[in-house]
Amino acid sequence: MHFASLPDHRADLDPHGPAISDGRQSLTNAELLTRVRAASHHLHDLGIGAGDVVAVKLTNRLEFVVLLFAAWRIGATITPVNPSMTDIEVERQLRDSQARLLVVEDDSTTPDTPTLSADTLYTDPAGFDPAPILDPAALSLLVYTSGTTGTPKGVMLDHSNIEAMAEMMGVALALGPTDRSLLILPLFHVNGIIVSILSPLLAGGSAVIVGRFDPKTFFDLVERERPTYFSAVPTIYNMLAALPPELVPDTTSLRFGACGAAPASDVLLTRFETRYGFPLIEGYGLSEGTCVSTCNPVHGPRRAGSVGLPLIGQEIRIVDDNGTELANGEDGEVIVRGPNIMRGYLGRPEETARTLVDGWLHTGDVGHFDPEGYLILVGRSKDMIIRGGENIYPKEIEDVLTTDPSVLEAAVIGVPDEKWGEIVVAYVQPRPGSTIDTTALTTLCEQHLTGYKRPTAYIIKAIPKNAVGKIDKPTLRSTHAEASTARVGS
Repeated sequence: MHFASLPDHRADLDPHGPAISDGRQSLTNAELLTRVRAASHHLHDLGIGAGDVVAVKLTNRLEFVVLLFAAWRIGATITPVNPSMTDIEVERQLRDSQARLLVVEDDSTTPDTPTLSADTLYTDPAGFDPAPILDPAALSLLVYTSGTTGTPKGVMLDHSNIEAMAEMMGVALALGPTDRSLLILPLFHVNGIIVSILSPLLAGGSAVIVGRFDPKTFFDLVERERPTYFSAVPTIYNMLAALPPELVPDTTSLRFGACGAAPASDVLLTRFETRYGFPLIEGYGLSEGTCVSTCNPVHGPRRAGSVGLPLIGQEIRIVDDNGTELANGEDGEVIVRGPNIMRGYLGRPEETARTLVDGWLHTGDVGHFDPEGYLILVGRSKDMIIRGGENIYPKEIEDVLTTDPSVLEAAVIGVPDEKWGEIVVAYVQPRPGSTIDTTALTTLCEQHLTGYKRPTAYIIKAIPKNAVGKIDKPTLRSTHAEASTARVGS
């Protein structure tokens, strides 16, 4: 179903059924349709129409979802803007996307783009009710990459992309009308939009929007709102796993927690499920693939250490540098094909051509299939460390380090070395109230890793994250290099 008409469909089927809420407001299906029609009227009055781009710079709140459906109703495109970005970064995205309007939380303005405060959105459609524009090839989302590989790029997702993705998620997660998602990831990221909003709404369920994740109050929300699932990143699950042992929340409403955006360790997955009584379903995907390409089964064998099976409707291959498909067990680049694959990068035909080859999305991720067809990721090609001609994938080392009960998270990087080309350095962040013993980590790595894979140094400190919760290795590398230069110069 085209998402421009989903509010109408839900209101026809069950006008008084729950749709979305955010702690401040709660909308039934009929109320959601009214708010969507009113917001589309407001956008129309501001001169927004088919093909125009609306930038939305909002924290997690109900109006974000209303604006999604309102823009799509009149054929416009949404580009989500991270509210924590600097003015320079915001201006760059507005300029690149050619946004006609910026929706903000307050009365702030920008030099070149008209702004609209979300609090002033029309709530009464005043008879404005044109038929929704149902063009599957129209651009629905313009999602900017997090910038961990350079200047952010606009990922163009059309309506056929998001429709295919939400349908695939509904099948993979066995979603239905009784499901209720708890959104804790930011709505400016495609995971928050697809997994926690569009997928449950398409399946007939509902969604609860949380403004900001707080591990201390998270399970209070679960007990009050009774969600059936939520989606998060390993950092969040690590925080929840580190809560005091005397905390025993009621998690009986939860069928599962979805885990993605970064690899999770076997230890975390097992420890979390044992403690809280519901499984973590690890998956994998990219913004360029509209979010998810593999997922461990909700009903069926889940394999710790893997990111699961390809979603129905997508093809995945493992290829070498020449594009030749490799056998199960052999490491190579992960490439993906399906109706969820992006149209391309906005205004970047050369980068698009490098990333999309004969319909296949080249992810830059390295992995292999196990004998049962589960995908095992070993790292990103750009993260690979080459020491003395030996390829080292950081995830293998990070998985070992996080088995130490004092380690909350680990991030392994390659550092230039005159003799070996690169050597392994590990950043480790302690669990709250814990002290890391680097001698114990050395012993642990000696037990589990071949000599050339073992870190030569351990640095104990908080590990930087990017806007969507992924470990920010480019920042880690640059700060490490700066610190090394400073030491040499002192």
